[in-house]
Amino acid sequence: MTDLNAPFAPDWVSPPGDSISDIAEERGWTQAELARRLGYTEKHVSQLINGKVPLTIDAAQRLERALGSTFDFWMAREANYQKHKARQEAEQKYAEWTPWLDKLPLKELMSARAIPKRRIDAKNKPLFVEACLRFFGVASPEGWNCHYLGMEAAFRRTRKEQSDPGAISAWLRLGEKEAEKVGESKYHKSRFEKALRDIRNLTCENPGVFEPKMRRLLQEAGVLLVLVPAIPRAHVSGVARWLGQARPLIQLSLYGKTNDRFWFTFFHEAAHILLHADGAQDKASIFLDDKNPNISDHREDEANRWSGEFLIPSEYDRELRYLKNKAAVKDFAEKIGIHPGIVVGRLQHDELIKLSWMNDLKESFCFKAAPND
Repeated sequence: MTDLNAPFAPDWVSPPGDSISDIAEERGWTQAELARRLGYTEKHVSQLINGKVPLTIDAAQRLERALGSTFDFWMAREANYQKHKARQEAEQKYAEWTPWLDKLPLKELMSARAIPKRRIDAKNKPLFVEACLRFFGVASPEGWNCHYLGMEAAFRRTRKEQSDPGAISAWLRLGEKEAEKVGESKYHKSRFEKALRDIRNLTCENPGVFEPKMRRLLQEAGVLLVLVPAIPRAHVSGVARWLGQARPLIQLSLYGKTNDRFWFTFFHEAAHILLHADGAQDKASIFLDDKNPNISDHREDEANRWSGEFLIPSEYDRELRYLKNKAAVKDFAEKIGIHPGIVVGRLQHDELIKLSWMNDLKESFCFKAAPND
């Protein structure tokens, strides 16, 4: 069925020269006579008729006087010709650029409504190229390579699996798009530190309660929080980065989804904002994080220690060794003011209990609404 609201996009292009030639033919003028009347050489008139040279303001004025119609008609004729010509040239480029799509998670981007949903086939691939260029905000795959592959030097990975730049860049870009919806506010470190203390007190709440409070507290401190669904090949649970030199962003994917991982990851990213933003070079870093004990970057180790200490201070290390049943875990969690699932995650991480123990004290999160909508 034809979409009557779709823009007119013919598969042919008619230069203004077609109209020039038609009028001259109706009047019985040869190309030589037309050239004399316009004050151009025959060669220039031939090029003008065949669309080899653009129809300039001067030419439009001459055509108005010699052939009739208006100056605006001739300029609009040229503008439409150039527009459709450029569209056809762009479509040809999109067809040539389709191999680029092999690097991108098209299905996930469609699921996130970042690009229109359509069948992934040869006919539609040029349309996917155009949609992905618009999504990433680049003019060509080369521009994507320069910007997003160039960003790889700034990636601070904690997992060797984090090696798919297409998936990672798509997930990061989804976060950027969400951040663009939020008004800017100035970053205040002291407010951020207070916000984190208040947020720690929210770990026992469900997402419907803590999420809006968490966003408000962070925004008041000038820190952006966005929640973006995980993209499988990215293997990223969270990222800390600065958009420019003044806008810190914490982006979480819910990769893992249980509340112990969510909260550890959040405070881990918060630590990067607090501890690792001393200069322009630090603010250019992009910390791609997952809870992994095999950390090669000392800043990741610092963020891990800070997050662990913030959630369960080291003064309780001895007491943790004696938490061998659910009742003890619940009492301890209530005493220090955090969710018992976080305590279970810590005990498992420190190998004080088996990974299979007490997992029913953890909660799985599901955020229904898109962030910042």
